Amino acid sequence: MAQDEIQLESHTEPVDTSDYGSDLDSEGEQQLIEVLARLESSKVKPAVLDTHDNAPLPVSRLHRSRPHPVGVLEIQTSLDGCAEGHGEQVVDCDACSALARNLESSEKTNPGNAQAESAVSAEPPPDERSPLERFRTLPKKPLSVTDIVSPAWCELQYWYSLTKHGRKRRTPAMKEGSRVHKTLEEEVHTTVEVLVKTREDAWGLKIWNIIQGLRTLRNLGFTRELEVWGVVDGQVVNGIIDELSYTRPDTRRRRKSRSPSPELEGNDAQPSDGQIQQVFITDVKTRGSKTLPTGASLRPTEMQLMLYRKLLLNLATNQVDAETVLARYRLKPHDLFTDAFIAEVAGLDFNFREGTPPDEDTAMMNSQHDSLSELLAHNSLTKLWQLMIQEFARAMPGPDAVSSLLRAEFRDQKTGEYIGNKFFDYNEDTLGRYLSDEMSWWRGERGAKGVDIEEAFKCRFCEFAEVCDWRKNKVDEALNKYRQRSAPREQSAAAT
Repeated sequence: MAQDEIQLESHTEPVDTSDYGSDLDSEGEQQLIEVLARLESSKVKPAVLDTHDNAPLPVSRLHRSRPHPVGVLEIQTSLDGCAEGHGEQVVDCDACSALARNLESSEKTNPGNAQAESAVSAEPPPDERSPLERFRTLPKKPLSVTDIVSPAWCELQYWYSLTKHGRKRRTPAMKEGSRVHKTLEEEVHTTVEVLVKTREDAWGLKIWNIIQGLRTLRNLGFTRELEVWGVVDGQVVNGIIDELSYTRPDTRRRRKSRSPSPELEGNDAQPSDGQIQQVFITDVKTRGSKTLPTGASLRPTEMQLMLYRKLLLNLATNQVDAETVLARYRLKPHDLFTDAFIAEVAGLDFNFREGTPPDEDTAMMNSQHDSLSELLAHNSLTKLWQLMIQEFARAMPGPDAVSSLLRAEFRDQKTGEYIGNKFFDYNEDTLGRYLSDEMSWWRGERGAKGVDIEEAFKCRFCEFAEVCDWRKNKVDEALNKYRQRSAPREQSAAAT
């Protein structure tokens, strides 16, 4: 998920980056809300998005496969790097010695921990509100997929990230990975400027580009950076899927490559007679190590892919209530889009690539005139959402159209070189148990949990290791067990 360099023109004030948000999933969404709020309150001129600085905001993207591309919007997101770029440590059967080694390593690799401890000691009295009330309730942004799956690495780490920094801070490894994601994106998309006048215009652009992304999937057999929304445990959740494809991943082969999809079978986008054309979900991860992650390191990725599938399938089967989603973002679903927005979006070249056999569904997008007519016919968020649902139904006809085979593709965070794949099978019960447990923490029904002793290697990479009470308690627990095991041996040795 790339980081585009965009800024507002000088007649707007800088974006306030101190508000709570996720560094891993749709960060630009919150910044967009803030900018539009300022525009509404100050009555300044509408902002023209440009590509010169580093404040990530929504932009329109055009498909680059042909000179006449398909328009696809992507809301800027950050690299999912919860465990990225981190090596793995094998924990000995003696948990005490493992923790001792991690303590020593953490002190060497995290010189900033002293400052973190100082910051904690200067904190005001604890806030008794739930994480959901503090960080994901209006006027702050809704929950993201990252908010839900990052705690699978360590809930306490994510809790500290929210309470100490307001978000998960971007590490050098994450910045390296962002460049890899941007390179992959630019094989499909290019950035264009779009005039933003109202909140409804901006979200109309988001929905319109999802529509174009789904049409790209149907015409080219794949698409990238498709935004999805859904409702989990009564909460609106947002995420962006790296890649959707009609091509089934080959789970047998492993080879290095720089190509976008090195382990996909041949061009089998069309189903056999009697079979449903399935969509396969891929999430791209970058790593500093040449090896694939294993065990506990894969849990956030597995939960992320399963949640993506759940959100995607619910949209494809029209099980997401538009009014609930739009109300959470304080949108006016029946307000008309501005004339400037319609003119700008209709003026973009949305033609599908030459050589694609047109059918009844795709022929309507073969001219700018048709784009204008279609926008005028769906000139509000409610109507455009309905058109989006129709496109979902065309691209994924029925509950069996979204494959349960989920793929994580790993690449070198510096070179982009392909490392390998990990595959997961969707399991509704597993995801359901995880969501239930995680949402109980977000609702404040229980406190945040740290890692188990068997996952103590994670503490080596945590900037909060020195101020983590959970970690200190686990150290004491391990030492006590060690002493209890050692006492009989010492007594026996003394007696002899």
